[in-house]
Amino acid sequence: HSSTVTALAASFGRGAMTNHFNDLENSDVIMVMGSNIVECHPIAAKWIMKAKEKGAKVISSDPRFTRSSSIADIYTRFRSGTDITYVGGMINYAIHHDRVQKNYVLNCTNAPFIINDKYSFDNGLFAGYDPKSRKYDKTLWKYELDAKGNPKQDKSLKHPRCVFQLLKKHFERYDVDTVCNITGVPKDKYLEVCDLFTSTYSEDKSATWCYAMGSTQHTVGVQYIRTYAILQLL
Repeated sequence: HSSTVTALAASFGRGAMTNHFNDLENSDVIMVMGSNIVECHPIAAKWIMKAKEKGAKVISSDPRFTRSSSIADIYTRFRSGTDITYVGGMINYAIHHDRVQKNYVLNCTNAPFIINDKYSFDNGLFAGYDPKSRKYDKTLWKYELDAKGNPKQDKSLKHPRCVFQLLKKHFERYDVDTVCNITGVPKDKYLEVCDLFTSTYSEDKSATWCYAMGSTQHTVGVQYIRTYAILQLL
C-alpha cells in the first residue's frame, strides 16, 4: 500500500520528493494538480504513462489546459488560488463517504489522539489568537495527556475532541455546492474526481498526488500542501 505526495519543483536540484519517480508506475490513480509534469518533467511523466498502460487513471486539475491535461482521463479547470477549497471538498467527501483507510489512520496517524478542551476553532480563527502580535498561543492546541504523560486516545474515533472528529468538523464547511461555487468546477465533474481519487482508500490500491511550483509559490502554499497530505493520509 502506498499513498504518496510527489513534489515536482522547477528543477531537480530544488526538487522535493517523498518517493521515487518510478513508483508512479505502481499507482492506481494519479492526480496532477497545478503541474505540467509531461512538459516540465518528461522523465517523471514516462512512469505515469507506464501506469496508464497498466490501467491507472490520471486526473489533471489546473487553471489552464496543458500537455499533462491532454493525457488525463479527467480534466478540471478551476480558479487559480482555490486549491484549498478544491482539496478541502475532497477531504470532506472522503470522510462522509467512508473512503478512509481505517487501519492506516488508526495506527499511523494522530487521528485517535484527544486534544485538550482549551482548543477551539471559530469564525476562521483557532484558540489562542493574539490580534496584536498576529500570532497563536499553540499551547492551547496540545493533546490531553494521561497520568504517564502520553496522549489519550480513542480508537473508536468517536470522541468529539479526537483529531479525527475535529478534522471532520473543520472540513464540513467544504460541501460540494460551496466548493464548486468557489472553484468554478462543474458539480458533476468535481464529484467524478472525488469518487475516482478516493476509490484508492482500500489497502490494495494506491494513489499519488503530483504538484509543483504552481502550488508552492502561492503565499499560502504550505497550506496547499497540508491539504494534499491530509487527503493522502486519510
